[in-house]
Amino acid sequence: MSHPPPVFWEMTEEEYLRTEPLSPFKREFVAGYVYPLHGDGLYAQAGASSAHGEIVLNIAATLLGAARRQGCRVYAADMRVNTSSPTGKRVYFYPDVVVTCEPMTPESVVSQAPCLLIEVLSPSTGHTDRTDKVWAYTSLPSLQMYLIVSPSQRHLRVIERTADGWQETERRGQEAVDLACLGSTLTLDEVYAGVLS
Repeated sequence: MSHPPPVFWEMTEEEYLRTEPLSPFKREFVAGYVYPLHGDGLYAQAGASSAHGEIVLNIAATLLGAARRQGCRVYAADMRVNTSSPTGKRVYFYPDVVVTCEPMTPESVVSQAPCLLIEVLSPSTGHTDRTDKVWAYTSLPSLQMYLIVSPSQRHLRVIERTADGWQETERRGQEAVDLACLGSTLTLDEVYAGVLS
């Protein structure tokens, strides 16, 4: 009897960085282990739903104007972020939306200093988005906010840096969230336009 293939495998950081540009699908790296994201590869996780994709595009499109006015950039799904785990091991993730005000070149593939990261939950990544990525993202000195977005109900989990440390709140229904790094607001109507009324 054969067993299903593993969903992750061991790899050094150097090997990951060398092979990631050549991979037919995106892979995330967590402390010596690599696992695939949505894609066509043998080990890739199931693709994201249409709601997931529409929400990511809604958010990126909404933030684009404010980001440009602030001299910042918005990336949807293709910009890698790296940080360290609590044990000091390196991790590399591909957030659904990255906002950064750091200098970037057309060849940049990694944001070293994002100010806002957003993940839209999916069955294959939801657990990691709500757990491992919280500690990884909040360890970034530049990060001001991490948003976790539900694709099935009008709900945002907001994890925001304050003078007293990280504070967690929620937004539902018709509410909005202030985005300090962009000097703007993101409403749930903008997030869920064409997806959930």
